[in-house]
Amino acid sequence: MANKTILQSINEALDQAMENDKSVVVYGEDVGFEGGVFRTTAGLQKKYGEKRVFDTPIAEAAIVGSAVGMAINGLKPVVEMQFSGFSLPAYNQIVTHVARFRNRSRGKYNLPLVIRMPYGGGVKALEHHSESLETLYAHIPGLKLVIPSTPYDAKGLLIAAINDPDPVIFMEPKRIYRAFKQEVPDEMYEVPIGKARMVKKGKDITIIAWGALVREVEKAMKLVPNVDAEIIDLRTISPVDYETIINSVKKTGRVLIVHEAVKSFGPGAEIISIINEKAFVYLEAAPRRLTGFDITVPLPKGEPHFIISPEQIAYEVKNIMAFKA
Repeated sequence: MANKTILQSINEALDQAMENDKSVVVYGEDVGFEGGVFRTTAGLQKKYGEKRVFDTPIAEAAIVGSAVGMAINGLKPVVEMQFSGFSLPAYNQIVTHVARFRNRSRGKYNLPLVIRMPYGGGVKALEHHSESLETLYAHIPGLKLVIPSTPYDAKGLLIAAINDPDPVIFMEPKRIYRAFKQEVPDEMYEVPIGKARMVKKGKDITIIAWGALVREVEKAMKLVPNVDAEIIDLRTISPVDYETIINSVKKTGRVLIVHEAVKSFGPGAEIISIINEKAFVYLEAAPRRLTGFDITVPLPKGEPHFIISPEQIAYEVKNIMAFKA
């Protein structure tokens, strides 16, 4: 067991999956020779050859469309969209074919494929490089959507996604690719898709986050040491682990959802709706969201005003805790 970053854990997961199963193929723009924009696939082409790890034209619809054919015919493609914003040209393929093929064939065919995409802001990138598009994919029946926040989860969730018989959207929070290291087992293992991670147990308030914002929540709670927060890393946006959420809210009576995706019609709204349905009588204060603004992610100079800070999270926690019915 060694200390690894999220990026190293993703690379190791791909390496071990390819070594273990010859039907796994990895491809996308600059994925082969260059090892990807962020070097998440570095070394894989040299080890497994150009037939299993290869570069594609700049044609996202073709990348995903070809993966559909591969998956139907017995391969397990793992394709990369360079950035989540670049996945939009492939959205037609994802919605009309990837998500529907099991239903369309009445269970005769399933599509064991993974679509990886770096997502979120915080790296001072250009337009179409910083979106958080969870809602677009979580809203589509037939897709699973996974977002890791730690190196351990990144490896285990990606291996689980590759082994899953159905399509998985795997969003990678790029601003924490190299942010920290964690002990990660050297052997292959799976982290169950659809099960949230209890980061910290507490009794005063439930805070739900995922991706890069889990660390920001942990930082924020150091600014309010008198509040005993229960922190939940959702890990899987679809399907959502509502059991863990509801049990926590019933205990704490207060809840804050933190996500980088824009506010309107976002994951936070859906989670609050379920909380109101399943745990309304346990609430001591109105559930609240702290989210991205309903705007296009700003370019580098304006991005710090868009990204959620630990101070903002701490401020919302104080407001929720101060509420008295």
